[in-house]
Amino acid sequence: MAEPRKQQVVRFKMVNPVFVVSDVAVAAEYYRDVLGFKILGYFLDPPVFAMVARDEVEIHFAKTDDGAVPSPNVARRRIAVDAYIWVNDLDSLHAELKSRGATIVEPPTLRVYKCYEMVVADHFGFRLAFSMDYSGQPD
Repeated sequence: MAEPRKQQVVRFKMVNPVFVVSDVAVAAEYYRDVLGFKILGYFLDPPVFAMVARDEVEIHFAKTDDGAVPSPNVARRRIAVDAYIWVNDLDSLHAELKSRGATIVEPPTLRVYKCYEMVVADHFGFRLAFSMDYSGQPD
């Protein structure tokens, strides 16, 4: 008699934000040139979709329909980000992005919830929070 097969536990592996922009090539090139991502590819010509990655983080871009404008979360909520990215060295990232001319909305700051964060805006106004966990650090 065959042994019953153990049911595998479903595990989520990654999430990739999709930012809807008016020009996916401009978006991808900004992420490459200013934020240090690698362009993984474009789809169709002219491009209607693009993907960029840096280490384990991937961000996708889709072209807006009929000239619609991008809609970052900050357009609907004053304090908002569009992606929250965990990093291992925020101060080094801050220096790197600053040297590349990134728009730093908020420099590295230790929050009351024990995260050391920095907020950067991209070419279309989407905001990325880069963070390190400081929960194990003394007050």
